[in-house]
This record gives sequence, C-alpha cells and structure tokens, in this order.
Amino acid sequence: MRLLFAGTPSPALASLEALLASRHEVVAVLTRPDARSGRGRSLTPSPVKERALEAGIPVMTPRTLRDDAVVEEIRGLGVDAAPVVAYGALVPPALLAVPAHGWVNLHFSVLPAWRGAAPVQHAIMAGDEVTGATTFLLEEGLDTGPVLGTLTETIRPRDTSGDLLDRLAVAGATLLVRTLDALEDGHLTPVAQPLDGVSHAPKVEVEDARVRWGAPAHVVDRRIRGCTPAPGAWTTLPDGSRLGLGPVTQVPDVTDLAPGEVRAGKHDVLVGTAGHAVRLGDVTPPGKRAMPAADWARGARPAEGTVLGTVVAGAGMLGGGSGLAGGAA
Repeated sequence: MRLLFAGTPSPALASLEALLASRHEVVAVLTRPDARSGRGRSLTPSPVKERALEAGIPVMTPRTLRDDAVVEEIRGLGVDAAPVVAYGALVPPALLAVPAHGWVNLHFSVLPAWRGAAPVQHAIMAGDEVTGATTFLLEEGLDTGPVLGTLTETIRPRDTSGDLLDRLAVAGATLLVRTLDALEDGHLTPVAQPLDGVSHAPKVEVEDARVRWGAPAHVVDRRIRGCTPAPGAWTTLPDGSRLGLGPVTQVPDVTDLAPGEVRAGKHDVLVGTAGHAVRLGDVTPPGKRAMPAADWARGARPAEGTVLGTVVAGAGMLGGGSGLAGGAA
C-alpha cells in the first residue's frame, strides 16, 4: 500500500523504521512544524522529520490540517492508508475519509482504557499492572474508533514512563505493520470499542508532576515514575526553589518521618510520606545537573526538621537552620 505516515516525537521512530522495512511504500510524512528548543530557543525539526529527510521522503509540516490547500495536497498523494503514531494534532473530518483504508492510529494503551495524550504516564501513576497498545481507525471522537489489533505489556515494578514507552514503541511498530498487512489482504474487520472500561489520560502538565508528600509512599513512587522523564517530578525546597526528583525507593521500615520531612545520612536521603519513608534517587537542584541525592545533601546540608514541599517565608540556604517541622503538601 501507499502510505502517508503521521508522527512527530521519538517514540514514533520505531514505527517509521518498521514501515520503511515493510512491503508498503511510505510516499510522504506528516509531522508537526519545527519547534523552538534548547537554551538558544532555536527552531528544531521533529525526530520524525529528521529521519524522513535522511530517507529521502517528502515531509509536510502544516500548522493546521484544516487548510483547504493541505487537504488537497494530501488527497493528491493517492495513499491507501495513513498510519499515525503520536502526530500531535487532530485530523479533521474532511481528511478522515481520504485514504481508502483510513487513518490507522497506534495508541499506547489497550483501548478503551486511557484515551488521550498521556496513556503511559497515567497507567503507571494509577498503579496498573498491565497495559499495551492498540491499532484503531481514527474517527471524530478522541481515541474512540473501532479497534484493529491489540497487544499487552506488563508494567514492571520499577518502570518509568520512559522505560515503558520505549518497549511499547518497539512492540507497537510490529503491531502497526501487521495491521496494515492484514488490511491490505482483507483479513481484518474493525471491532467497536466496548462501552465499559473507559478512562482518560489528559496531558500531564508540570503542576501534575509536583509531588504531594502527604500521599502514601506507593502513590509518591508511582507519580515520580510516571512523570519520568517528562515532564519531570519535582518538589519545593523551603526557600521556594524547585528540586527535581528522579525515581525513589520505598523504605517500609522507616515510619517516624512526617510527610516531606528530610533525613540525610552519609549514603542516602530519606523523605517521609503519609506512610513509610522513601529513599531519594537522583535529584536536580536549581541550576544544576542531576546528581545522587546524597551528593546534593552533602553540599546543601539540609537542617534537621527540613520539610520538602512547604515554602518558608524568608528562608535562606538549607544549611542555615531554617528547616520547617510539620506537614507538607
């Protein structure tokens, strides 16, 4: 089949590579416009655009798919199907019926669970034990179209969203190619999604990644892993600055720390939650690179009674003895 591939971030690359190696022909790539990134805020092409140009494939980067000229350009490609992996924009009704076999979306959950932009992050934060990927036909509703194929993947106890997404991207690429093969061969009948089991996974914003130390330890652990690497979990220091947080380890035998209370030893840093403590992994102090929590504590010297997540008016350096005893958000 002649394909228009729509995708933008690096998790879509495995699917593009699989399609390039398949029996199908990728005649064009649709991706989001170059975005500003880095300290210099220079315009940077998407990972999918970079790979497509390397492969000599024409690339389209419209700001909107609702432009009549864009619709006509896509119609003129004469594609049989349009596989989609994390493209990042809605396909308007005028385009949905253009490919004969439709727009085939690869979504990183087992639908109808976790419809939306961040299924992997929400699956981890919710404590799901199993997730997966689904290929389905796009329609006007958000991730509501009929299912073509599924696979399942176990969520491991220490998975971050980055770890899990890496595995799903590779497994999902194989599922996507098999789905397109079966569509071309006439061996596939779309199946409507069940009405039960619907859940939603909106984009995880920076504020959503703020750790609430008043939650149980397992909830803190899941939130941090779900927000790693993006948007990145964080808490506040007593002076109001942010401390980035990497994955933590639960410490069930330490129960005498108040939520957010810090206990820094020579080799580790413990923080209290609503239940038992957690041991911090890597942290990212303001203006610095990520480092082991013990290294940060040796330099910052958090005072006894310091509580993360609570801002102290007029607080100075942590080592100045301005720690706060009490609860933390």
